[in-house]
Amino acid sequence: MPFAISEGARIYYRLEGAAEKPLLVMVHSLGVDHGQWDPQMPALLRYFQVLRVDLRGHGASDAPVGDYTLEQLSRDVIAAVDSVGRERFAYCGLSLGGMIGQWLGANAPDRITHLALANTSPRVGAPELFEARRKAVFDGGMRAIENAAMERYFSPRLLASSNPHVASTRTTLRTTNPEGYAGCCAAIRDMDQRPLLGRIRVPVLVISGSLDVSTPFEGHGDLLAAEIPGARSVVLEAAHLSNLELPSAFTNALLDFLLPPQSDDRLAAGFTMRRAILGDAHVDRAIANDNDLTRDFQELITRYAWGTIWTRPGLDPKVRRLLVLAMTVSLGRWEEFRLHLRAGLAADLEPDDLREVLLQVAIYAGVPAANTGFHIAQEK
Repeated sequence: MPFAISEGARIYYRLEGAAEKPLLVMVHSLGVDHGQWDPQMPALLRYFQVLRVDLRGHGASDAPVGDYTLEQLSRDVIAAVDSVGRERFAYCGLSLGGMIGQWLGANAPDRITHLALANTSPRVGAPELFEARRKAVFDGGMRAIENAAMERYFSPRLLASSNPHVASTRTTLRTTNPEGYAGCCAAIRDMDQRPLLGRIRVPVLVISGSLDVSTPFEGHGDLLAAEIPGARSVVLEAAHLSNLELPSAFTNALLDFLLPPQSDDRLAAGFTMRRAILGDAHVDRAIANDNDLTRDFQELITRYAWGTIWTRPGLDPKVRRLLVLAMTVSLGRWEEFRLHLRAGLAADLEPDDLREVLLQVAIYAGVPAANTGFHIAQEK
């Protein structure tokens, strides 16, 4: 297993994605582990190499006895980044992870490119709450704080649902080392980072939850947004673990912040995406067959379909492929269906993906359309 060594403790990290992409470091909340970010990973790995860290006392990291500090936890994160040989990185942290992000932004600005601070605060309003939690887990183990923590993590609506993220989070919380949980409670209890905020000069996004009773925007997120120069903020309709309550909204807000703005040259971006999805041979043929009659139309679809819609990060390109197949079959656009079917099967689509799409079409757009789609697919 990959570990960094920080002040004698083994800090577990998980590195995923292509090394040539920018590095994004993600750090979890109190009482969970790096798996908190699972819903974001498919989208993030399209653009970043992602390093997820288990804080000391959590997950597979060591849990030394005693109180921890925010500086100590922050240096653990730096040790993990150093272990993978990267210098500069974007950072996203939620709750305790966001508190660490504030320390890094103020004390290691040369390492940070962007800083996303989610559902967090520079100082908790009731330090005695974390002292009480610290004592509770020593006396009764993690189950002593389980229900109270879960009621803060998620909204009542989500807690009452069968959402698998709720069940997974509960399991992770129960199996967190009480020594490690207590050590991190002490770090939060003793933290006051308000004097640091004006020193943060990197681009910052503050994400808050309108249903978050632990670190609501009022008094927490608004303080970060006001005191950190140039910070921007977004409020999601979610409780404390907003990335689990609203995964798509959280991911889209994060990518909108981290990714460079869409190029003004939508035509060039469109050609790049069109080649990625349909292949060079098809695009080269289309360009070669251009003439005065079709040139404006080719530019139209390249600029707006490929350069404006297909380049949006909100949906995985594979999902867009499947949507196009479903729509072209439903509408009987067989030439387009054949084109996208051919390109998809040559890239990342499997016959199983196609079968599921066509079965869906049979129910919602009619058996005859799906029947024709199956016949065309069998020709490939």
